[in-house]
Amino acid sequence: MAGRIEDYALIGDMQTAALVSRDGAVDWLCLPRFDSHAIFASLLGTEEHGFWRMGPAHGERDVPPAATRRRYRGDSLVLESEWDTPRGTIRVIDFMPPREQHAPQVVRIVEGVSGRVPVRSALRMRFSYGWVVPWVRKVDGRTAAVAGPDSVWLDTEAETHGEDLTTYSDFTVGPGDRVTFTISWQASHREAPELPDAEGALEATEQFWREWAEHCTYHGPYREAVVRSLITLKALTYAPTGGIVAAPTTSLPECIGGVRNWDYRFTWLRDAAITLSSLLRTGYHEEARAWREWLLRAVAGDPENLQIMYGIAGERELGETELTWLPGYENSAPVRIGNGAAGQLQLDVYGEVTEALHLAHMTGLGRNDYASLLQLKLIGYLEDHWDEPDEGIWEVRGPRRHFVHSKVMAWVAVDRTVKLIESGEVEGPLERWRALRDTIHRDVCEKGYDPERNTFTQSYGSKELDASLLLIPQMGFLPPDDKRVIGTVEAIQRELSTEDGFVMRYPTSAEDGEESLDGLEGEEGAFLACSFWLADDLAMIGRVEEARKLFEKLLSLRNDLGLLAEEWDPKLQRQVGNFPQAFSHVPLIDTALRLTATGAYGG
Repeated sequence: MAGRIEDYALIGDMQTAALVSRDGAVDWLCLPRFDSHAIFASLLGTEEHGFWRMGPAHGERDVPPAATRRRYRGDSLVLESEWDTPRGTIRVIDFMPPREQHAPQVVRIVEGVSGRVPVRSALRMRFSYGWVVPWVRKVDGRTAAVAGPDSVWLDTEAETHGEDLTTYSDFTVGPGDRVTFTISWQASHREAPELPDAEGALEATEQFWREWAEHCTYHGPYREAVVRSLITLKALTYAPTGGIVAAPTTSLPECIGGVRNWDYRFTWLRDAAITLSSLLRTGYHEEARAWREWLLRAVAGDPENLQIMYGIAGERELGETELTWLPGYENSAPVRIGNGAAGQLQLDVYGEVTEALHLAHMTGLGRNDYASLLQLKLIGYLEDHWDEPDEGIWEVRGPRRHFVHSKVMAWVAVDRTVKLIESGEVEGPLERWRALRDTIHRDVCEKGYDPERNTFTQSYGSKELDASLLLIPQMGFLPPDDKRVIGTVEAIQRELSTEDGFVMRYPTSAEDGEESLDGLEGEEGAFLACSFWLADDLAMIGRVEEARKLFEKLLSLRNDLGLLAEEWDPKLQRQVGNFPQAFSHVPLIDTALRLTATGAYGG
């Protein structure tokens, strides 16, 4: 049985990632890329769908208890889990070496700390998300699992044996003993991958992450949380292209047992754009430049057909299907791969992309003529389409609406482009676009604002609220001291907050038993990004102590390793949604920077 979502640790090599549970089981791993088929998929099913457990032998149950303690080694993605047993203590070190020329690898090193402790490794590989049982055989002393285009090779000095379609290894470690295990992926038509050097890879992996983390320019009171979030964002970056996945998982539910289960192993322009902002503000220009280059390749001369998301190499076809043989995390079905929202119209994306390009230009990332040309083409499209209804930031699968946030971000796109033209960097119809900027602003303030309640609303003519309205002051659409901004913040606190003070995205059901606003059944948890946005707004309107308390309350939701999923279930008091989630860690960084700048922190 899979653990709680917050029970998992992340390891990765910046091309894919694995989730390791507290009991030492790797329950999720896609090879060789984030969006490849999983070889361990028990996270979304049962152990029959693939896992790799490593820990103290535990009698006939074959399942060790949760680790006594675990941690990352300093500012790295090297995980250490320790078990105290009646016979002594062992440590398991898990990591994925950053890839260069070698094959993708997962390395697990068992180390004896005290006493003499029996250890068991149980490796059950299932390809194609648990659907395919591979052919497992010995080849020159190595264990090879082959099925279709994939092969996975196990290398260890420990003795192994097969039983019940599972590869086992039983051994005992004493103080100072170290036993290494490595699995390596290789296309099945190619020769076997090179023999791994587990100890050398450990040293190199630690050094890589340590040196990378040292480039962080933030040295405020929340540095630990900021650096861990930055490392997580780096781990979610597909190094060959610069694309950033929203999360390394699919179909972890927004509500346990519900149907709101989506594949997040793709690059959302919105998520990636705000990630670029955080990277730039914390000193990571190389990663920001790589994302900008990814964007220019993905859009590639076709900005009129801008998608809200792409594959990690810029792929456009992300067709959505269901894996009927997987019961889902805690029976939350369906399990989906691909994402049908890729074809939606979300006008706010034009604003996020333009804002990201503007910020890159303003922070000295270096001029890129095509980036400026792209920005002009995006506004040319918006000029004809900004006043159309769309699906909005939350990808609702109900009818299109005139979402206020979408209009605000259309204004942002035009505003930043006007400023680019005013700087003299490019030429464009300055007066016409100034007039367009004013038109959009007036339209939003007239049609998207409820003067009786003193709040902006989710869409034109609606009474519902939407947490995306919290971005109005952050995007500069209105100043923080505007009474309409303050009224909106207070309305969201009053009507969209949980008892714990966290923020829901929007009402998931309409009044009077009508169809849900997003066309889906069920509920969802508090959206963590929105809760960070509220903390930002509170600081901006002068309620800095309240902002600090909310921020530190949000920090307390992180798991013991500093990781956040997409949402928080206030009823079950646990994390829900895909994990770890870039869209949660980015606003954590942004809010920490804002609070540090205002001096609003404890201690």
